[in-house]
Amino acid sequence: MSDIIQLLPDSVANQIAAGEVIQRPASVIKELVENAVDAGAKRIDVLVVDAGKTSIQVIDDGKGMSETDARLAFERHATSKIRKADDLFALHTMGFRGEALASIAAVAQVELKSRQATDEIGTLLTIAGCKVLNQEPAACPVGSNFMIQNLFFNVPARRKFLKSNTTELNNIMTAFERIVLVYPHVHFTFSSNGTEILNLRACGESYRQRIIDVFGKRINQNLLPIGVDTTVCRIFGFVGKPEAAKKKNAHQYFFVNGRYMKHPYFNKAVMMPFERLIPSGEQVPYFIYFDVPAEDIDVNIHPTKTEIKFENEQTIWQILMASVKESLGKFNDVPSIDFDTEGKPDIPVFQQQGGDFGFSAPKVDFNPSYNPFNSNPRQPATPENWEDLYEGAEGYSHRSTDQLPMGGDEQMMGGFDSSRLFSDDEMGMAGHTAADDESGLMSSALNGGGIVEEKSPAHYQYKGRYIMTAVKSGLMIIDQHRAHMRVLYDEYRRQMTEKSGNSQKLLFPEMIQLSPSDAIILQKILPDMTSLGFELSDLGGGSYAVGGIPTGLEGLNGVALVNDIVALAAENTISVDEEINHTVALGVARDAAIPYGQVLGNREMENLVNELFASSDVNHSPDGKTIIAILSQTEIDHLF
Repeated sequence: MSDIIQLLPDSVANQIAAGEVIQRPASVIKELVENAVDAGAKRIDVLVVDAGKTSIQVIDDGKGMSETDARLAFERHATSKIRKADDLFALHTMGFRGEALASIAAVAQVELKSRQATDEIGTLLTIAGCKVLNQEPAACPVGSNFMIQNLFFNVPARRKFLKSNTTELNNIMTAFERIVLVYPHVHFTFSSNGTEILNLRACGESYRQRIIDVFGKRINQNLLPIGVDTTVCRIFGFVGKPEAAKKKNAHQYFFVNGRYMKHPYFNKAVMMPFERLIPSGEQVPYFIYFDVPAEDIDVNIHPTKTEIKFENEQTIWQILMASVKESLGKFNDVPSIDFDTEGKPDIPVFQQQGGDFGFSAPKVDFNPSYNPFNSNPRQPATPENWEDLYEGAEGYSHRSTDQLPMGGDEQMMGGFDSSRLFSDDEMGMAGHTAADDESGLMSSALNGGGIVEEKSPAHYQYKGRYIMTAVKSGLMIIDQHRAHMRVLYDEYRRQMTEKSGNSQKLLFPEMIQLSPSDAIILQKILPDMTSLGFELSDLGGGSYAVGGIPTGLEGLNGVALVNDIVALAAENTISVDEEINHTVALGVARDAAIPYGQVLGNREMENLVNELFASSDVNHSPDGKTIIAILSQTEIDHLF
């Protein structure tokens, strides 16, 4: 039998590696920018065309590469970051496995220009699909210039399943933001299709200034600094104030030794001090940097290196939580009851014994055996000594009822004969008590009388959350928030189709500041928001003026509403118009729907139920949750 195991060609192996390392254009930019930072660059320019699908260009002024290094850099497992296995436990640079450039060259057309400061002339290298097409001397500035064209040109399936330009550009901006927040001393620029989106000038070691440059000036007032230095680690950065909490899209960043990371365990440590300060389900922004000895962490557990293992995880957790608590207390961001005593008289403390004044506290006289439930709640119809109320009144004679003349009753009733009021049979029944009347009503109701049916409401609200109504099969329970969301969603979709959304002008336009990635999403969904009734004016630099909101949303915060819609659109990574319409309509309907806890009248409940059953989907809300549940008569009977 012949041997069947063979070594893979380098080109095939690199393409397989590219499936893990290079997932989308954002991955290419991440690897190239991190390499530029490791090269000591002070300025890095990133230019993309068609969200990186057509071309990606990264230019830096770092140390550059020699002719030999430029060629070897594209070989698999070729790196300048490590020499031996022990170096893995002392990493301070980004990419180190030597897979990035080889993977990029395997799925794209690459052109590299690079020159060192000691060389008079640089080198030009052209590679396509792992094949070196050309290498020759070329005139170029000090540093490196990478041009990546036609990404996934030799892997059509991968290129076909790339998202829309808006989605891919948003992913690029997200990856770019994670890098620029770590290196405030580096000047970054980012351009898309010839338009400059970001120009972040170097600001020394001012992390706050870099955060402001990326996310806008409005975030500055909501940042609380934290800082603690221990033998285990050094933690510094910023956490947001409680009033900066958002339901979605809160800017939350962890960095360890210059690397962005995701860490749900540490996220809980940050959020715990805010437990009683923000509503449930909301999140505060934070930008927290860790300096940890390199030998105490492991960064090579995931190809993207966003998951990092810590040796002293629990200890760092306690330190992080304590530092956040200290920051909240130091800057008086924990609400406290503080009475204003300025200018108020100084009231002396009461002395129990009275001191030299010879007085004592008054004694309270009460009956310990008094029980209010033992008294008769029924008071007599005629109060005692009621005649005294009319004492002195003109024309009033104080006479008792036994002093009335004979036939006084008839005179007062105008001579009316009371014997004619009831027949003998009816008079015979006049001795029954009120209790007999009450029992008679109950029995008639139980026997199917119509009194209860006429007076009972058609719908009943339970704890401000559910609408309950009787149906033929049992008891129907309706979630009022989801039902109203369904009704509003159908109406908004109709308005978007007909382009007939009405706008309610705001008396004073509200300003909203978006990050570059959020601004890209908003530009994509802006036409649909306009058709709903939103009026947004672009002021430049990611700033927008909210001049109007859809009719019926009065009282809602326009800025928060726009932020929620943008966050929802970013989470769904929308790519087609239908998805955009759905996302926008869902966001508006969710915010405008009747909240839980709101008490509804009978007419309001009836209108809501009628509109629900006239909607496109009675059973499910726009986000797929159940609206109606029916408790069958059999299930109810089993309860008794």
